Amino acid sequence: MPQPGPEDWLARHPEKPQSFQDYLRADRNVPNPQRNVIYLLPVGAFPATAPPLAQLAKIVHAFFMLEVKTLPAVNVGDVTAKTRINEGTKTRQLFAPEVLGWLRKRLPDDAFGLVAVTMEDLYPEPSWNFVFGMASLKERVGVQSLARQDPAFFGEPRPMAGKRSHGAARRGRSYTRSRTCSG
Repeated sequence: MPQPGPEDWLARHPEKPQSFQDYLRADRNVPNPQRNVIYLLPVGAFPATAPPLAQLAKIVHAFFMLEVKTLPAVNVGDVTAKTRINEGTKTRQLFAPEVLGWLRKRLPDDAFGLVAVTMEDLYPEPSWNFVFGMASLKERVGVQSLARQDPAFFGEPRPMAGKRSHGAARRGRSYTRSRTCSG
């Protein structure tokens, strides 16, 4: 494996290497007869142009080959996590590690994993600008933000509901509205 380039993750965040043997010896979570469902938990509002949760559940099922259940949505205010206003975007952000802690208390007994899905922006620590998602594989919880996949997040118009904009370049950025398995 080549040395990381100056913009690569490992150039800025040194990590202890993990060999394949280390991986095999690691205490990993794998589905079993008692824990074989992936739960999706919508957090906050989803605009009509957001990726449909039913479609997201189908994609997760196709990838993991496990049953996927979407739980009833919860309000952002019900999540006990710090928030802040991002200086650059002027939008509210949820503190992702505390979202994970909140999720741990709600993990169903039969869950292989519980993933909160939200249109809210996230941050992993005060010095960071944002993060798309965060997970604890050992604790079987994760949170994923779709906020920055929404053109409206950056002040651009949203496409009409039901229409997709794939890779439309705007202001030098390439946006992908939704990634779907539509063949």
